[in-house]
Amino acid sequence: MTSTLYRNGLVHSSADPFAEALLVDDGVVAWIGAEDTAAGLAARADRVIDLDGALVAPGFVDAHVHTLETGLALESVDLSPAGARTRAAALDAVAAGARRLDAADPDGDEVLLAFGWDETAWPERTPLTREDLDAAAGGRPVYAAHADMHHAVVSTALAASAGLDRLPGWSAAGLVIGEALRVARDVAQELPPARRVRAYRVALQRAAELGIVSVHEMSAAHTDTREGLRELVALSEQEPLPQVVAYRGELVESPDDVRELLAQLPFLAGIGGDVNVDGSIAARTAALRQPYTDHRPLPGSALTGDHGDGLAYLSAEEIGAHLAACSAVGVQGGFHVVGDRAMDLLVLGLEIAASEDRGGHGPGPLRAARHRVEHALFVDASALASLLLYGVSLSIQPAWASTWGGVDGLWAQRLGVARAGNMSPFADLAGAGIPLAFGSDAPVTALDPWQAIRAAVSHEDAEQRLSGRAAFRAHTRGGWRLAGLDGTGAGELTVGAPAHLAVWRADSYGVLSSGRGLTSWSAEARAGQPVLPDLHLDAREPECLQTVRAGVPIYDTFA
Repeated sequence: MTSTLYRNGLVHSSADPFAEALLVDDGVVAWIGAEDTAAGLAARADRVIDLDGALVAPGFVDAHVHTLETGLALESVDLSPAGARTRAAALDAVAAGARRLDAADPDGDEVLLAFGWDETAWPERTPLTREDLDAAAGGRPVYAAHADMHHAVVSTALAASAGLDRLPGWSAAGLVIGEALRVARDVAQELPPARRVRAYRVALQRAAELGIVSVHEMSAAHTDTREGLRELVALSEQEPLPQVVAYRGELVESPDDVRELLAQLPFLAGIGGDVNVDGSIAARTAALRQPYTDHRPLPGSALTGDHGDGLAYLSAEEIGAHLAACSAVGVQGGFHVVGDRAMDLLVLGLEIAASEDRGGHGPGPLRAARHRVEHALFVDASALASLLLYGVSLSIQPAWASTWGGVDGLWAQRLGVARAGNMSPFADLAGAGIPLAFGSDAPVTALDPWQAIRAAVSHEDAEQRLSGRAAFRAHTRGGWRLAGLDGTGAGELTVGAPAHLAVWRADSYGVLSSGRGLTSWSAEARAGQPVLPDLHLDAREPECLQTVRAGVPIYDTFA
């Protein structure tokens, strides 16, 4: 290992909020201090980087990523509102993608992958159909995933080859959820090994370019294979890429199930993530206490038991058994929970896992296992009390609120303005002491940590806004904490801590000087707090100059 001295800049460190320089030696932070002292250390460093006023800060942790699908989405036809502002533009993009693929695959067998459509963002507000895809792609098999990844539209050719019309979750318009979605996705992601590895690498390289030093991979049978997870973890250790903290979303019933999975995947941080209690708001499959305002029958409603209030994929008993099994072995468990009815089921599951009458061992083992929940859009006072009692942490995605929130957003269309206004209570969660980590759920929302932080500090409800510092810590130290790796000092720039860091150039730096919202951004108002780039929504996006994992650059514009 070598040593690197960063000087003539700003250092985000609680240990020394006014530091201007930092020395990294053998992968750890060896010194933090003033510029005048740095001058005497330059001769001993193997590399000296003049920051020219830039900021050195802890690297980001994205606490919820689907790496394979993110890599594929980055190379798929872009149907997102940013790439296709109208329904017609989306179909034009499909047609252009089909022409490009025709040139490379004249036999027409390869599936055209498209990603990110959201009809609520189009003026027409009309979903795509298989007939649309057939016409645009000239009969080629097409898999067009919605932005939420919980439903998709497929072409006739793909539906026929996979026998989707015989499966629950199929609709004649080509919309698929549930079992039909799983099978369609499996067909679409039948890729040569080299293509899969390329997708992993593309996603992780993009993360590194954005100052992300670690990702929590939420692998599951419906997103990737066990072997794929092994390949991904190995890739992140063999190449200069962000660290992969691996989770596997498989429901277990007994401690033996847990041990079998850990024997197969000994590097797992936990058995959770995409163990889905319910679905998504966009697909109307999130399990709600009250029906959707804009209820429409789900595909295959006769088979799914659709009553207009979404779908619960797991019972409280199944949730309790999973948590009890994980607790017995001392491994972290967890679930995907979106709707308020799904949160009710989780709370019941926690109580079952703790109840000695139901085979549990009390709240102690549950707390010791540090279970986690993904998303958690609805957390009322009762749920909050249970999460605190049982020591549950939350992995949340603030960019969901900035993407789908607001009085005209998707959530308001699905749920009504009143219900949508009670979602994502960031400040309540943080104020109660619930451990929080931020993530993107990429590719559902883009890998973009600053977007998440801005969403958290500019929540539509001013009472639910976080401070810039609290939001930043949730996206840095919070990720290490949820994975049980905070004991290493990761997530802080202090002497002896691993050098997981990023260097940022911004127009201005400072702290929030007053109030809960973005009322003032001032370098003079630091009051001993570490600085951050300006987080106002109209401020220029900070530019990542370098990302370093354990002292090794994984993205470097200084080279």
